[in-house]
Amino acid sequence: MLRGKKVIVGVSGGIAAYKAADLISSLYKEGAIITVVMTEHAKEFISPLTLGTLARGQVLSDLFTERPGSVQHIEVAKQADAVLIVPATANIIAKFAHGLADDLLSTILLATTAPIFIAPAMNTQMYLHPATQYNLEILRQRGCILIEPESGLLACGDEGKGRLVENDIILSCVKMHFQMNNDFLGKHILVTAGGTQEAIDPVRFIGNRSSGKMGYAIAEAAQKRGAKVTLISGPVSLKIPAGVNFIPVTSALEMQDAVLKLFDEADITIKAAAVADYRPDVVSPNKIKKNSDFLEIKLIKNPDILKELGRLKKPHQILVGFAAETDHVEAYAKKKLTEKNLDLIIANNVALPGVGFGSETNIITMYFKDGRAVELPEMPKSSAADKILDAILTLKENEK
Repeated sequence: MLRGKKVIVGVSGGIAAYKAADLISSLYKEGAIITVVMTEHAKEFISPLTLGTLARGQVLSDLFTERPGSVQHIEVAKQADAVLIVPATANIIAKFAHGLADDLLSTILLATTAPIFIAPAMNTQMYLHPATQYNLEILRQRGCILIEPESGLLACGDEGKGRLVENDIILSCVKMHFQMNNDFLGKHILVTAGGTQEAIDPVRFIGNRSSGKMGYAIAEAAQKRGAKVTLISGPVSLKIPAGVNFIPVTSALEMQDAVLKLFDEADITIKAAAVADYRPDVVSPNKIKKNSDFLEIKLIKNPDILKELGRLKKPHQILVGFAAETDHVEAYAKKKLTEKNLDLIIANNVALPGVGFGSETNIITMYFKDGRAVELPEMPKSSAADKILDAILTLKENEK
């Protein structure tokens, strides 16, 4: 996977810097072409000679060492296929999150368009501090790949989360990235996301708590893996993923219309949107005044878009649904899987604290048409998105 790949290993100044030596050795054995970029503080923990010998390549650290006819940090950044920050201290994480560029590593991080892997290592309290967590969340939102630290005995004598993960885990994450890259090339993936808003009058609507984060994460992950992606979204406060075809809608009827227009040309449809089940029978043209103690609104059922797609889908198409439930999750999910002719359904209990609607993480179980069930632990929605796409790949393999 890594043969011929140009990998920058950024080493910042923490005690775990010595572990970068073994990682660099492993990357070299995998065939990577390695450039080591050290901060000045990193040199206090391990020598450039050691890392350069293991990398069989350059070790850079001086921002102002320029080559004739080129700008070093731009040239190095442009050539990279991947950038690894190992270890990533609280300082380099903060600088990168806020766009500071006062040394070679931080300038390269701003100049590269390559995927960036961040492996934090620091004292537990430093890692858990709101400032560090805020900075990591900024980097997640920008598409950086965070390799979470482990819990255990730290160099300072404390015990807790903050220890650099083992090098084989870091190596596996990098290899997986290149393995996944373009595995959906040539496929059109249609994703729906967010909740719908069903108007009561010009200022009020019936809606739900969906933030759209899961659907947007799926759309972004699919685009990065080579797919042509169309994202049909209800009103949310999220940045549109780069490179996707974006179609905004408001109501269930608008979403139905947009989905049906594109469904025939989609190879894979993932219905992550939380579509309102009902809408007001009559929408008032004017704001309804608060004139009495009670207000009665007659609701009528919205079309079941997913069920309609299940009826229309062709043998080569894959249809994936979501089941956000608060009780009897497995039973409801399996019923939906069968009744709506789905190939896969993603179920989650939105009543659990800290996951589901509006959260950054999710706990999901995937139920397959062939009877399989795969439970996943709590993880960022960006990671869950890739797990869902991996599951769809198994469906494609079973077709062969």
